[in-house]
Amino acid sequence: MLGTLINAATVGIGSLIGMQLNKSIPERFINIVFHALGVFTLYLGVKMALDCNFTNELVLSLLFGVVIGELIRIESRVNNAVEKLKVRFKGQGRFTEGLTTAFILFCVGAMTIIGCFEEGVRNNREIILTKAFMDFFSSTALAAAFGKGVLFSVIPLLIYKGGLTLASSAIQPYITEDVLDMVRGVGGIMMIGLGLQLLGVLKIRLLNFIPAFFIGAIIVSITFELPF
Repeated sequence: MLGTLINAATVGIGSLIGMQLNKSIPERFINIVFHALGVFTLYLGVKMALDCNFTNELVLSLLFGVVIGELIRIESRVNNAVEKLKVRFKGQGRFTEGLTTAFILFCVGAMTIIGCFEEGVRNNREIILTKAFMDFFSSTALAAAFGKGVLFSVIPLLIYKGGLTLASSAIQPYITEDVLDMVRGVGGIMMIGLGLQLLGVLKIRLLNFIPAFFIGAIIVSITFELPF
């Protein structure tokens, strides 16, 4: 859980800096930072996708995965839940608004899932540390606008990301290297999509890609001998 703890620390430090800066950060600086992070996310996604040794299986996983994701409307359901959360806490102060907005930004997304999985299964913190770096700048900007509520989002962040990491670590003995390779490939494709979103190139319903992880694991598992 070291990556999660570092992520929580960067959010905390960024929030404290943002609270001191208040609203003095020019928007153009925030935009250019996110553009730089978007380019780096593209690079990291391409690197992960190219490391995958199952090209045909990866394509099948993505195709079947996104169709399933669209059928069960994962992204729409998450967005609806987020909107209900915002409506419920509307008018209850900037503290609550800042906390909920920060939690959604830091914890709902492809990079969070991939990063926690990589740390829990492979002990690879590359992605979650990159996310921690990005969250540092995001928390600074949010805290400048919403105040201490963003700082307190560290608590649910620790619970949520820590839980994902520990859960993925628990199933690690049952996962083969081939399955990990496929999961990393799917994650790389999703990272490319995230990079394009950060750059404002196009909007992708990335959460609908999530079933591709499971489809990929199933395809590889039935192709190669299972460990149990």
